[in-house]
Amino acid sequence: MDNNLKKLFKYILNTIPRPILIKLSYLVRPLMAFSMRGNRYTDPIDGKKFKNFLPYGYEHSRENVLSPSTLSLERHRLLWLYLKNETNFFTDKLKVLHFAPEQAFYKRFRNLSNITYTTTDLNSPLADVKADICNLPFTDNSFDVIFCNHVLEHIPDDTKAMEELYRILKPGGWGIFQIPQDLGRADTYEDNSITDKKARAKIFGQYDHVRIYGRDYFNKLRSIGFKVEEVDYTKKLSNTEVDNYRLALGEIIPVVSK
Repeated sequence: MDNNLKKLFKYILNTIPRPILIKLSYLVRPLMAFSMRGNRYTDPIDGKKFKNFLPYGYEHSRENVLSPSTLSLERHRLLWLYLKNETNFFTDKLKVLHFAPEQAFYKRFRNLSNITYTTTDLNSPLADVKADICNLPFTDNSFDVIFCNHVLEHIPDDTKAMEELYRILKPGGWGIFQIPQDLGRADTYEDNSITDKKARAKIFGQYDHVRIYGRDYFNKLRSIGFKVEEVDYTKKLSNTEVDNYRLALGEIIPVVSK
C-alpha cells in the first residue's frame, strides 16, 4: 500500500469518531474483501482468503494485519481460534456479556443459539445496554462469560472497572480481558496530566488511551480476586499457521475466572 493511502487510513482513524467508523465500515467492507481476494492469507473467523491484509494503527501503522472481510486484527483472530479450540463457548448454555462488541464477533455471537448474549458500552451503536463500566446496572453474579477486550486502557479508574467485572461474574465463570500490553515493561505507565490528543497518541499509542499496561496487569487482576491464566496460544500453533492467519507471535490472552 502506498504512503498516501496509509496516511489516509491514519487520518480517518484519528479524526472520525468510532461510532461513525463502525457504521461506515459496513458500507466499505464488501468492496475491500472483493478487491483483495486471493490465496496467501486466511481469516479464520470466516475462512476467506486474501492476497494480503490491510495496514492498521493510530500512531504507528502495522502492515498486513486488518482483515478486509471481518475487519479483525491479530488479537481478534487469535481469540477466535482460542475460543473455538479451547473453550465451551460454542457448545454450552452460557449467559454472556460483551463490552464494546467487536464487529468481527458481533453478528456471529448474536446468532449462536447456545448463548444468551448481551452487549454493553457507553457509545457503541452495537450496544444493547448503554452503561458505565465503573457503575454497571447488572446484579451480582450475573454472567457465565464476560468479554472486555481493549476497553480498560480507556478507563481512568480501571480498578473500579475491574471490581465491577468481578462483581457481576458468576462463581465458576470466566472471561477474557485483552488489553494493549508492552510485555517488555514491568510496570504499567500512566500520566493523567497528558491531555493533548496528539501527545496521548504518541505516548500511549492511541489518542483515547490513558495508560500503557505492563506485565503487572495480570497481578492487578489477581489483586481484585480473579484467578488469571496468561495464555500464549500462539505456542500451540505452527509458524505456518501464525503467518497464514496473520497473528502476533507471543501475544498473551488474559483468561480470568472467579
